[in-house]
Amino acid sequence: MSEAESIIVGPQEELTPPQIVEALDRYIVGQDRAKRAVAVAVRNRWRRKQLPGTLRDEVTPKNIIMIGPTGVGKTEIARRLASLVNAPFIKVEASKYTEVGYHGRDVESMVRDLVKISVNMTEAAEMERVRTDARAKASERLLDFLLPAPSFHVAATEGAGEGDAQVDLHERTREKLRRKLEAGELDSRDVDIDVATSAEPIAHVFSSVGGEEIGLELQEAMESMLPKRTKSRRTTVAEARRILEQQSAEALIDRDRVISTALERAQNSGIIFIDELDKIVGTGDEAVGPEVSRSGVQRDLLPIVEGSSVATRYGMVKTDHILFVAAGAFHKAAPADLIPEMQGRFPIRVTLDDLTEDDFVRILTQPANALIKQYQALMATEGVGVEFEDEAIRYIAKVAYSVNQQCGNIGARRLHTVMEKLIEEISFKATDLAGQKIVIDWITVEAKLEGIMKDQEQSRTIL
Repeated sequence: MSEAESIIVGPQEELTPPQIVEALDRYIVGQDRAKRAVAVAVRNRWRRKQLPGTLRDEVTPKNIIMIGPTGVGKTEIARRLASLVNAPFIKVEASKYTEVGYHGRDVESMVRDLVKISVNMTEAAEMERVRTDARAKASERLLDFLLPAPSFHVAATEGAGEGDAQVDLHERTREKLRRKLEAGELDSRDVDIDVATSAEPIAHVFSSVGGEEIGLELQEAMESMLPKRTKSRRTTVAEARRILEQQSAEALIDRDRVISTALERAQNSGIIFIDELDKIVGTGDEAVGPEVSRSGVQRDLLPIVEGSSVATRYGMVKTDHILFVAAGAFHKAAPADLIPEMQGRFPIRVTLDDLTEDDFVRILTQPANALIKQYQALMATEGVGVEFEDEAIRYIAKVAYSVNQQCGNIGARRLHTVMEKLIEEISFKATDLAGQKIVIDWITVEAKLEGIMKDQEQSRTIL
C-alpha cells in the first residue's frame, strides 16, 4: 500500500462475494445472478492485487453485460456496488456518444469524468482526515477577525509597561471569546472575513467535437494557474467558521498526493456503467452521411474498453483495469450483434428477470429504502402517521404489475407512479392532518385506482 493510500480512505474490495451479495440484498430485490456476477468481478480485483507484479498486469477485468428491461435493477446494482466498495463510479449512456468527426461527446470523456469523480472522492476523504486540524486553525483565524491584535506601533508609543498590559488584556479577552465560540454563543453574530475569490471566467472558444468539455477543462486549468484574490465579506460567525474550515482544510492537504492516489483509484478500482448499449448495436441498415453509424460508436468505444491511455487534466490514465458494466434491454438486437471485438471484451452476460407481483410486494416493504418506508417518513415530517395494511400493499403491487402488462413494462418505476397517485390527496392535505394516523386498506386503494385501471387510456396517461 502506498503512502497516499495509507492516509486516505480507499476501496474496500476485501469484501467476499457472499458479503457483497448480502449487502446488495438490503436494497435490491431478486436478480441473484447479476449480483453474483458483479460480486465476483469486484473480488477478482482484490485477488489480482495479491499476484506478483508481472502476472498482475496481465489479469484484466471480466466486463459484464446486463440484459433486461428498464426498471429491473441494472443501474441500481452497479451504483450500489460502487458505493459499497467505495470505488469511483460513473454512469453514461452509449447513445449520447458519437463517432469521432461528428457533433457529440468524445467517448474518452467518460474516462475524464471518472477521474474527476475519483479526485473529488479522494480529496473529500483527505479533507475529512485533516478536519480536526482545519477546525482548530479556522477557530484561530476567526478569533483574529473577531478581535484583531493590538498594533506594534500603539504598544511602542504607550511604553513597555502599558504595552504589556494591553497585550495581556487582549489575550484574556481572546480566551473569553474562544470559550464563547466553542459553545456556539457567537454563531449569530456578524463578522467581516477575507475570502478567496475565483478569477473571472474565461470565455469558451471551442464549439466542435467535445468543444464544451475542452472549454471547461481549459477554463479550470487556467483559473488554477491565476493568482487567488481575496475580498472582504460580512457573514455570521457560524457561516464564517464553515468557510474558514474549508479553506484551512484545502491548505492542509497535499494536492499532488491526492491526485496521485485518485489516478491510481480510477485506474484500478473505477467502474464505468454504460447504459443503453443495445442502442448502438447495428441492425444491418446502417445510416450514412451525417448520421453516425452505430458500429462506428462501438469502434470508438473499443480502445477504451480494450485498454488505452487517455489524457486528462490530472495526467494520463490507463483504462486496462477499469471495470466496464454495460446494460441494455436488447429487444431488437442481441449481444451477438455487437462487433466481434466488442463481444470479446464483455465475456460475462447476465439476464435479469422481469419483476413479478410478488417482487413488487417485496420492493414495497423489504429493502432498507423501501417505497412504503419512504412515504411514511415523508408524512411523519408533517406529524401524519400512515399505515399500510398487507392487503393494501398486495393490491398496489397488483395494480403496478397489471399496468406494466397493459401499457408497457417499466419495471419497479411503475410503483412510483402508482404510489404518487395513491398518496396524492394525503400529501396535499398533510398540514391539516397533523397528529392523525391514516390507515390505508385495500378498499382505499381500490377506490382510488380501480377506475383508472379499467380505463386503459387513463392508465396510459396517469399511471
